[in-house]
Amino acid sequence: MRINKYIAQSGVASRRHADELVLSGRVKVNGKIVTILGYEIRTKDKVTVDDKPVRVLKYDYYRFYKPTGCITTADDEKGRKTIYDYLPKELHYLKPVGRLDKDSSGLIILTNDGDLIYDLTHPSIKVSKVYKVAVDSKITYEELQTLAKGVEIEKGKIAYCDSEILEQNSNSTLLEITLYQGLNRQIRKMFEYLGHKVTSLKRIRHATIDVIGLKRGEVKLIKQKQVKELKNYIEKIKEEKNAWY
Repeated sequence: MRINKYIAQSGVASRRHADELVLSGRVKVNGKIVTILGYEIRTKDKVTVDDKPVRVLKYDYYRFYKPTGCITTADDEKGRKTIYDYLPKELHYLKPVGRLDKDSSGLIILTNDGDLIYDLTHPSIKVSKVYKVAVDSKITYEELQTLAKGVEIEKGKIAYCDSEILEQNSNSTLLEITLYQGLNRQIRKMFEYLGHKVTSLKRIRHATIDVIGLKRGEVKLIKQKQVKELKNYIEKIKEEKNAWY
């Protein structure tokens, strides 16, 4: 593992700040100062920052089925119910990857892996998030094309999505919506722009992780094989992005 990633995964600093620590001579490996950013750390190496030992943290990955009626935060000054009211106390160190509003339900990935949280939420990487969305009226295909091209949901903020009609009648539509952005209440605002109201919203997948097999309010460990698949998926997106430049 490269020295900057090792330091970042120890929780001492971000990857960028870790670079600064290395270049400034504050990092030692086995007692010797290392200033090479690409320096590879071996299993038995002892790493210190400002002469204090650092070790890579153990990362944990869980998936949680958020029910409606709670908010995605650790604390709420208004005293509202949060997702942590559903989690056992021993998992309260985990952070949610992104948010779902109070009236929305579905999948939330929980982890203490800061690099993964960054990759899954940063707008430049464009990781997919899939939702089942019900609205209170009939949607036209012309309107879906409008959403694909993008609509201004706030001044200067253009939101877009891929969409597919799953079921429809004269006064309601069930759709599958795929987002590559993370704007606040994005789906609801997009349909408000078109004059429709969202009656239910459920996230069913985030990247390669889905909500299948979870009950509302339930949390389950993500298997290491699934974590590897998730990280490979992200790396592939990055590679494809870099190929364009």
